[in-house]
Amino acid sequence: MRVFNILFAILFALFAALQYNDPDPYLWMPIYLFGALLCYLSIRGKFYPLMYAAGLLVYGIYAAILMFDADGLISWWRNHNAENITASMRAGTSWIEETREFFGLVILMIVLAINWWWLNRRQKITQQ
Repeated sequence: MRVFNILFAILFALFAALQYNDPDPYLWMPIYLFGALLCYLSIRGKFYPLMYAAGLLVYGIYAAILMFDADGLISWWRNHNAENITASMRAGTSWIEETREFFGLVILMIVLAINWWWLNRRQKITQQ
């Protein structure tokens, strides 16, 4: 798990840095930095379940908003035939931007859920 967390701490910090040129860096930089922080804390052996719960809750709510938004994931799938969202680094349309944001949140939620499960399990084992 240590390598997993090192990898994702670096990736999330890099993702945060790449948000500098985004239209809303004030939103996305903290989102990715929070994920990087939790991975870093996990490397250090620190486990704060409430931080994981808060992150998963906020990310989940925001992902649901992006899923059902007029230019969100469902729109990308239904109205735009799941157009390639990785063809260019520049998001030329709003549905590509929001779909990428949705998948970024999904990656964050998967990593946090795996960490939460692992750290919670490890904590229970050490308490026995």
